[in-house]
Amino acid sequence: MNYAISLVRVYDANTEVLEALSGTNLVVTIGVPDEAIAHVASSQEAADKWFRDHVLTYVHKGVRFRYICVGNEAIPGVVQSFIPQAIINLYNSVRKASVDYIYVTTAVGGKVLESSYPPSAGRFANGVDKIMNNLTNYLYNIGSPLLINLYPYHALVSEPQHISLDYALFQSQKPVFTDGDLEYYNLFDAMVDAFVAAMVRVVQKEDVKLVVAETGWPTAGVGSYACTENARIYNLNLRKHAIEKGCTPRKADINLEVYISEMFNENLQPDEFERNFGTFYPNLTEVYQLWR
Repeated sequence: MNYAISLVRVYDANTEVLEALSGTNLVVTIGVPDEAIAHVASSQEAADKWFRDHVLTYVHKGVRFRYICVGNEAIPGVVQSFIPQAIINLYNSVRKASVDYIYVTTAVGGKVLESSYPPSAGRFANGVDKIMNNLTNYLYNIGSPLLINLYPYHALVSEPQHISLDYALFQSQKPVFTDGDLEYYNLFDAMVDAFVAAMVRVVQKEDVKLVVAETGWPTAGVGSYACTENARIYNLNLRKHAIEKGCTPRKADINLEVYISEMFNENLQPDEFERNFGTFYPNLTEVYQLWR
């Protein structure tokens, strides 16, 4: 059965997965895993070899890459200091190979933000502000978007007294709050625009680029909000929002790119919150109708 999936994100450089993607029409985001970041940052030669082995080889086999993502929520973390140089080295590798349609970046989560409400108050947190400021400036200068991971579900579970289920599920029929002259009907837009504000605060220009590289809703897990029906509503409304509107109140000038997490459940995840975001069963049938 054919599903309406055109973009996929692979969190590491698994060669079996890359071989399987060869010759497909899928556009791929590939990850540099945390354990490889320091090596890629160590020299241009090391980055060139990683790029050749994990990207360029598969470009020649028909894999269509879009982003190379150096680490996933590795800021804050033990390898964060290596990320800027790894990005610089891989950007040089891309340019030398004349495949400038591949962007090099990293993915961050909400932990890098000091403030996110109201969205216009968004700023990078003390302790990571220096590295995030440097990265934001560099990515802006080379034309790469920042990848962000955001989960309204986690925000709802953390603050149910302040956040309504309808607001988290794109079901509010009137603005939940205004930020200046901007009206917010859903939590997703507010979370994206908090990142926008933080980035604009750094580069002092509104034309920043970002991609929602992870979002989703669990079908089971901790609390009553984690259920198949809520997951179905969230992801269906998210797809509709991204396809039909494609922007946020502050970023009306972008065609919003969003990756739904994830294809399959992760039964080995130690954190119960993270196990049940899958939209497919192992036999590739859908958990609920989403991709047709």
